[in-house]
Amino acid sequence: MSRKIVISLFFLVVIFSILILAIFFTFVFYKGFSSFSLEIIFDNVPILDAILGKQRVFDGIFNAIVGSLFVSLLAIVFALPLGFLSGVFIAIFASKKVKEIFSFSYELLAFVPSIVIGLFGLSVTIYLHKMFFDDLYTCLLISSICLAILVIPYIVKMTEQALYSIPYQIKNSVLNLGATKYQNLFLVQLPYISKQLFSSVVLAIGRAVEDTAVIMMTGAVAMGGIPNSLLEKYEAIPFFIFYVSSQYQDIYELNKGYVAAMILLFVSLSLFIFAFILQKIAIRRSQKLE
Repeated sequence: MSRKIVISLFFLVVIFSILILAIFFTFVFYKGFSSFSLEIIFDNVPILDAILGKQRVFDGIFNAIVGSLFVSLLAIVFALPLGFLSGVFIAIFASKKVKEIFSFSYELLAFVPSIVIGLFGLSVTIYLHKMFFDDLYTCLLISSICLAILVIPYIVKMTEQALYSIPYQIKNSVLNLGATKYQNLFLVQLPYISKQLFSSVVLAIGRAVEDTAVIMMTGAVAMGGIPNSLLEKYEAIPFFIFYVSSQYQDIYELNKGYVAAMILLFVSLSLFIFAFILQKIAIRRSQKLE
């Protein structure tokens, strides 16, 4: 087989993949835009009243949007310190053997299916309810902790890679001037990789926003409204899409699912593009310093 034939074959595969992706995005956004209306988002509630919490939205997507925002941001609050500190420890302070053990552990955690993490969260909740807390049920807090477990490996790995990517001369410039290892870390290395770290947070938010299996088993419900505490159930966009598409009674309800899918895809795509731009900026800056 000649080189031109091989190149042509790979080119056709790439074109076919892009075509499938284009059809998918076109379908979702077409159905979403053609069905979009403020009534689908806010029902018949005035927009300002819904945002300020003066009136509850009973039959719109607004509650699911707010619920997804709450659970995703709360998951990042739990995951970011542990993931960031773990990544720094593995990349800088751990011995070779310890580094291998921790890296393998987080890689293994990254391969755990989200439905298994959701089942784990449900099982722990049942145990805590029976043994210690009678008022504890699946809720926003449990979902956010389980989502944090889901996204921690991504933050760890991106923190590691960002620290490994720092040019040798930058790593050692301050050390040669007499600074300690900790001063070098906090004054040079971490500020240098700040954009990569921020992009890892953005990607982790995107991963948390789109997951369905975890939240479905740990607290997301239909018609839950906006939660008033961490121990209440809540609505979320992925679960809303699942519920509407499986239980719809007419075309109007199905169109709600398309609008919710468009919103979720738009949020995930925007976060990915934003993180990609940040990574490109960081790479260009490192190349200039080299």
